[in-house]
Amino acid sequence: MRLARPAPRKLSAVNQTPAASQTVTLSAAGAEFTAYVATPQIPAEQYRGAVMVIHEVWGLVDHIRSVADRYAAEGYLTIAPDLMDDLGASSGEADELQRQLVSADPAELAAGQERLRELMAPITDPAFATRAIHRLIAAVDHLHRQEAVDGRIAVTGFSFGGSYAFSLAVADSRVRASIPFYAYVNLPRELLGEIACPILYFVGEDDPALFLALPGLTAQMKAAHVDFTAIAYRNTGHAFFNESNAHAYRKDAAQDAWKKSLAFLAKNLAPTR
Repeated sequence: MRLARPAPRKLSAVNQTPAASQTVTLSAAGAEFTAYVATPQIPAEQYRGAVMVIHEVWGLVDHIRSVADRYAAEGYLTIAPDLMDDLGASSGEADELQRQLVSADPAELAAGQERLRELMAPITDPAFATRAIHRLIAAVDHLHRQEAVDGRIAVTGFSFGGSYAFSLAVADSRVRASIPFYAYVNLPRELLGEIACPILYFVGEDDPALFLALPGLTAQMKAAHVDFTAIAYRNTGHAFFNESNAHAYRKDAAQDAWKKSLAFLAKNLAPTR
């Protein structure tokens, strides 16, 4: 593992607790990848556990780093692995693309949809999914090696990353809690029984495909005996937690989901000794 020069200490908007950040280089299946790590500025024995944050299709952008900083400010060692390398959109392009995708101008909407298809094409390859899971497990390995974490590891993810938050709960039994946001669940039904951790799932009622799929997903989770809680917000669509997306962000829903996420982590990452 290689470490990049630590970034300056930052202050979280949540509680103004300092968090230090750095970029680390990890290895999975013989290939290197980078991850953003945010560290609580408290004694290690006071860590509340660890959280992995999985980014949206835009890649490891500033919004995801800010979410990692917020969790670190709450006392969680936090890692945000880069699953996209150079496949994701740049921050500026992501902002423009998000604007185009909600545009009333048919030409702009069509241009945004075409660019989104270009971004999505590589990640639909099964080889990409295999590589992504290997990287996520390597990130869990990194967290698990930290003595202060004491095996208390959770995962959260958004949209694309939310789907992988479900998948990682299947692939790695060391994950003690999973918090997917507005995610497509592409797992075969027979694999749902592999999930051994509780799941807290957030979705907006104005996110039609996902909200309409929620009753079926809930029934499947119940049949698989998964501890599954879903929370749906009215007048709320996709990407409501992303404050960098002015078109989608819903402050009330985002703040409520944040509070519920912290309570969920406090319950499920409580020390066992």
